[in-house]
Amino acid sequence: MEFFLISSLNGLSYGLLLFMLSSGLTLIFSMMGVLNFAHASFYMLGAYIGYSLAQLLGFWPAMVLAPLLVGALGALFERCCLRRVHKFGHVPELLITFGLTYVVLEVVQLVWGRIAVDFAPPALLQGPAFTLVNHSVAGLSVHWGAVAPELCNSADAALRLVCSPFPATRGFMMLVAITMLASIWLLLTRTRVGLVIQAALTHPDAVESLGHNVPRVFMLVFGAGAALAGLAGVIGGSTFLTEPAMAATVGSIVFVVVVVGGLGSLSGAFIASLLIGIVQTFAVSLDYSVGSVLASIGMALTPSWQATTLARLTIAQVAPILPYVMLVLILIFRPRGLLGSREG
Repeated sequence: MEFFLISSLNGLSYGLLLFMLSSGLTLIFSMMGVLNFAHASFYMLGAYIGYSLAQLLGFWPAMVLAPLLVGALGALFERCCLRRVHKFGHVPELLITFGLTYVVLEVVQLVWGRIAVDFAPPALLQGPAFTLVNHSVAGLSVHWGAVAPELCNSADAALRLVCSPFPATRGFMMLVAITMLASIWLLLTRTRVGLVIQAALTHPDAVESLGHNVPRVFMLVFGAGAALAGLAGVIGGSTFLTEPAMAATVGSIVFVVVVVGGLGSLSGAFIASLLIGIVQTFAVSLDYSVGSVLASIGMALTPSWQATTLARLTIAQVAPILPYVMLVLILIFRPRGLLGSREG
């Protein structure tokens, strides 16, 4: 039971990190029609800028200031570069954002080096948020924070004790992601600013005739999307690892989330993030071979096929490709994604 609960929470926390990343990309695409290839680079910038600010000001001010700085850089990029090619169509937009990924990577390596930096979370978030203790006699219990070592050790060999801590950083990540989802939804559906943003996409001339500066609206939307990626970078970088390859690690997964959820659909991105996070987390922890899984569901396997390398691979080994298998299936059977309204 504790394995299922901890794996579910780890999957939810990873999925919510993916949502924190994909929400900004979804916001930019739904409002501007721009598929930003450099979105993961803003995530990496958020982690590195947050690391530098944390050394000077502490983690909590860095968590506020780093996304603002990344958002300002995103707005500047839209104003000076992306806006100039917007009139030429989607291909130049893709190319210029694709080129930005290389520029950001080189700048990061030039300023912070090629090795990982020690971006540690604050003392409040170090250690477990709670610990599940599974006792063979007393059953499952929850203890907030860390537990005493004697609770996880027993002199009686007949007793089974399993202690499963859940990191506080992952719990904080989940809290921030849920708060972000609620804030974006309220902004877009319950405020005048959100109505102007949505109207600027579908009826830009009408919005401009009412006195609103549509190019400025798009610039602010792009900056807000970059700021969301920067916030995810601060939290993800302090929870996992801050290093130059972090953008490439999550960049492709984020696009899988956006396409599976549906291009431009914030709720679709949320569902797809949780789905991919849970599936991949559980798959990593399963040590069953592909051949045994196929045999258990009734597929007849020949001895020659059972001897192949593919049949001997474990589910944990194929876990990294599962999101891309899901992407292929979605594109075949539902090109719009789970909740999208646009064809991919």
